[in-house]
Amino acid sequence: MQSHNIEGGGGVSLHVEEAGNRDGRPILFIHGFSQCGRAWDRQTNSDLAEDHRLVAMDIRGHGRSDKPRDAYGDAQLWADDVRAVINALELDHPILSGWSYGPLVMLDYVRHYGEDAIGGMNFVGGVTKIGTAEALTFLTPEFVGLVPGFFSEDPAESERALRSLLKLCFETELGSDDFERMVEYNTSVPYHVRQGLFSRVVDNDDLLPKIRKPVLISQGKHDRVVKPVAAGQHKTDIPHAEIDMMNTGHACFWDDAAAFNDRLRRFTERVFSSTASAG
Repeated sequence: MQSHNIEGGGGVSLHVEEAGNRDGRPILFIHGFSQCGRAWDRQTNSDLAEDHRLVAMDIRGHGRSDKPRDAYGDAQLWADDVRAVINALELDHPILSGWSYGPLVMLDYVRHYGEDAIGGMNFVGGVTKIGTAEALTFLTPEFVGLVPGFFSEDPAESERALRSLLKLCFETELGSDDFERMVEYNTSVPYHVRQGLFSRVVDNDDLLPKIRKPVLISQGKHDRVVKPVAAGQHKTDIPHAEIDMMNTGHACFWDDAAAFNDRLRRFTERVFSSTASAG
């Protein structure tokens, strides 16, 4: 595993780790709310690394990236972060794979920089809008009920909410070591960052019908955070998208990592073989 610190939007330092085949087809993993790049350990430490260059970024405010105040509401900054990672590491048309909040960041990038520099996108239990009444209809009541705790300035209260969030994310039972490791990096995210992410009012659904690059939608049938119906809406708006309904929870890339990795590998191979044929 190789680590990088890359200057993102507004000068924020982004922590990025990469693994795998330096000459392989690149995949850029973008984690969700209050997580970090280590969420993708079952991808970066898998046989995907044999043929792919695997890059996992800590998004602004998370993990070992900078955690400034008042730097989360501007879509341009999020777009700049993704662009900075692609450019700094010279990623050749990466697949963007985003979990949960991750597709919001991916679409921020597409809105400001288009699709030319990417190979395709993988929406993983993802949302494309936030901060509106309509956006709330795609989130489960169990998740919405935890939101006040995420915003709490009381560390004990916010930790309780984050522990409950982790229990919602996984269909398979986590071992105590994995669970406590995840609690540690969830609680390392300051409350002002969590507030900043959920204070955004964003609706990227206008972009979905305009997407021309390949899209894979990975969705857990038993997701207790994002309602599975969200995947159907995304498929309706992106008719050429492939959809993979998995027998998992919200973290389908963890609950059934082998199946997720195999599907992502096959998707990536088709994307790059099609690009090569077109060239």
